[in-house]
Amino acid sequence: MAGKFECYKDKAGEFRFRLKAANGNAILSSEGYKSKASCANGIKSVRKNCTDPDRFVKNVTPTGKFRFKLTAKNAQTIGSSQNYKSESGCNNGMKSVAKNAPDAIVVEDY
Repeated sequence: MAGKFECYKDKAGEFRFRLKAANGNAILSSEGYKSKASCANGIKSVRKNCTDPDRFVKNVTPTGKFRFKLTAKNAQTIGSSQNYKSESGCNNGMKSVAKNAPDAIVVEDY
């Protein structure tokens, strides 16, 4: 099974997506969008930017966990990861986004 983007409407009524790897784990989550079209544009931006290592920004949380975000060329955040216990786990998460996003199917659940 390939990766997939799951599009959904959150409790606040905003549209969001999450990218799941082939194993079903969520590897990237979006911000809330006001429209389905904007959410779809966010997915296009992930596909466009995910293969450029310079678009990933890694950081450490106050509790010592590792996270990353995927950014567009204008430095705007497209999606964020979960927390990882190790830096190597975080690095693997970034590689998984780069591997899964380009060909991931889109599943809508509105």
